[in-house]
Amino acid sequence: MFRNRLTKVFRHLSKSAKRQDITCYRIYDHDLPEFPLCIEKYEDWLYVAEYRRNHQMEETEHMQWLEACKAMIGEITGMPASRIVVRTRQRKSNRQDQYQKLDDEQQFLEVQEQGLRFKINLTDYLDTGLFLDHRITRSMVRDQSEGKRVLNLFCYTGSFSVYAAQGRAAEIVSVDLSKTYLKWARENMELNGLFDPDKHIYLHEDVKQWLQTIPETYYDLVIMDPPTFSNSKRMEDFLDIQVDHPTLINQVLAGMKPGALLYFSTNFSRFQIQTDQLKNCILKDITRATTPFDFQGKLARYCFLITKEG
Repeated sequence: MFRNRLTKVFRHLSKSAKRQDITCYRIYDHDLPEFPLCIEKYEDWLYVAEYRRNHQMEETEHMQWLEACKAMIGEITGMPASRIVVRTRQRKSNRQDQYQKLDDEQQFLEVQEQGLRFKINLTDYLDTGLFLDHRITRSMVRDQSEGKRVLNLFCYTGSFSVYAAQGRAAEIVSVDLSKTYLKWARENMELNGLFDPDKHIYLHEDVKQWLQTIPETYYDLVIMDPPTFSNSKRMEDFLDIQVDHPTLINQVLAGMKPGALLYFSTNFSRFQIQTDQLKNCILKDITRATTPFDFQGKLARYCFLITKEG
């Protein structure tokens, strides 16, 4: 069952990726309940993550099952075992642990996406450093960045900031709670030869608190992709995106010029946007328009384009 499914989707997705010159893409994501795996291709590497669940197998039996899955994945994709990284992960409800390094030795790779280079890490963190589902959204930001003041909130490893820089943004402010990710974000910018200390600012801040001080009517383009929930000890308050998103969005709107754009996204599968609480803006659901080919039918995230009215 798993062999048939993986063979079919890999044949289809690999052809689509080749036509579009895409070298990093998702192959499989929990398509079959009996095989709760996420499989992503990062050029010459495969990242295989097993979602933690109650599999009711003894440890030895589970390891044998996982090794059998790895062997089958390698056989179907043609990837040698030495380039298949297998991890166990849990669908997390907050981002607190995301800031913590899981292993002692950090192993970074470089991959390309649409002519840009990014550092990824398949072994040491809960996420690889490049969210593949926002590939299209990043291109949209690049196309709209020329001459703009750009704000990247919850910036993670700064991929949106790199795209904005390539799009000739006049200024880019990247904000995150993690020094680790801010360093990574700057390194991604430097990797592409785009870093300019006069234009690119990296702020180590709690976004929820920092937005209370945002300069009024300043930014032309904003990206906000917050965690679903966060109760990090570094925060003054916890974040619940369903409860807090109207306040966050309205604070961002206050810092935007009339006609400015906000890309707001969330991975909360039960998210319901409270349009009646948003002020002086036009909202458009662009979830489908920003869903890449490798996430069709299996993407549990929402994306909105919010325009500030004049």
